[in-house]
Amino acid sequence: MKELKELKKIEQYVDQCMKCGFCTYFCPVYQEERIETSVARGKNYLVKLALRGEQEFTDEMGKIISKCLLCKRCVVNCPAKAQIDRVVVGARAEMVNEKGLGFLKSFVFRGVMSDRKKFARYLKLAKAFQWLLPKSEGNIRHLPDFLKALGAGRNIPELAPKFLRDIVKPVYKPQDGNEPLMKVGFFMGCATDFIYPEIGIKMIDFLTKRNVEVVIPKDQNCCGAAIYFSGDFQTGRLLADMNIEAFKDVDMVVTACGTCSSTLKDYEKYLADSDEQKQRYGNFSKKVKDSMEFLVDILKIDPKELKVRKEFQGKTVTWHDPCHLIRYQDIKEQPRKILKNLQGIKYVEMPNADLCCGMGGSFSLYHYETTKKIAKKKMEGIKATQADIVVTACPGCMINLIDSVLQNKMPQKVYHILELVE
Repeated sequence: MKELKELKKIEQYVDQCMKCGFCTYFCPVYQEERIETSVARGKNYLVKLALRGEQEFTDEMGKIISKCLLCKRCVVNCPAKAQIDRVVVGARAEMVNEKGLGFLKSFVFRGVMSDRKKFARYLKLAKAFQWLLPKSEGNIRHLPDFLKALGAGRNIPELAPKFLRDIVKPVYKPQDGNEPLMKVGFFMGCATDFIYPEIGIKMIDFLTKRNVEVVIPKDQNCCGAAIYFSGDFQTGRLLADMNIEAFKDVDMVVTACGTCSSTLKDYEKYLADSDEQKQRYGNFSKKVKDSMEFLVDILKIDPKELKVRKEFQGKTVTWHDPCHLIRYQDIKEQPRKILKNLQGIKYVEMPNADLCCGMGGSFSLYHYETTKKIAKKKMEGIKATQADIVVTACPGCMINLIDSVLQNKMPQKVYHILELVE
């Protein structure tokens, strides 16, 4: 009998499932495919068979457990509160133990993304050739048919002319020259660093104007979401250790990416392999705050004191809940408090605002057609609001929402909530 180390860790969650099928109603993937293996109940049953030694970790099994957005809609709506996200991620880790990562993921995760400087060099090389991709509008380009493996017709934002890490200083003192209220580490994340550096600049400016000292360690790395959610716990722990070391001397760690804040908080939940790691990862997670909870719950910003940027005055705005904010971190009311009280805009609540946009990290890379179908329902919700602008707080969601808006020939523009304010 095989050891099945990673599956044994999550066996208690496998046993939670009552097989009632409530998850079929809430799962975005099942709603498009209507196949039992697409939903939590089906995946959980396969993992249960694997634990019994009745199911091998075949390539087909790998495809089935990869087809999950990890949006946690099934988890929050499950009568038994079955932690299917733990089951799926644990099964993926066991798959890596059994079959290995494969050449491509091994090269990307362990050869590139685990080394931030090398990652930046590869992206700078890619930036030199992005002019070859035809433009959709503004700084958005789309992938032609010969790149159909990445999603033919997909609209993607350009890499930034200058990466955030090449712009920022290591330390920013409060702008008024006073003694800082606290010292906060800013976690850049990949999308903010390489695609949306303006969001990072906005965050730093916002904090330093409010008497917060901001530290930006150069040796911080990727949060590891795409890596450990793919089952590469080895590299995930390496990145966790790097980031914990990089931010050891700050009071709190703040990020403007919902996926990053969730991932940093969940190192203990998914990656801890010993009592020592549980304590170290757990202590770190307590320091991590998403930008929305930090501004509203820690700094207690009065939204009425904020000014809307001139180009957004008079616009109708709606909000998209990133899965990693609303279900992983229970951050729902904080962004709405800002938007509902922000002078100069009209806020309209979107139907099914918490419906996954279909991105799911690498899910959209491997299952782009399914992503587009899921995103179509999100677009229907946006249309119903008649909003001019869709705002969110996750660059990953922004990328997918921009693609979906353009695919559906809709007029709305997509922004990070921080971009709305002066």
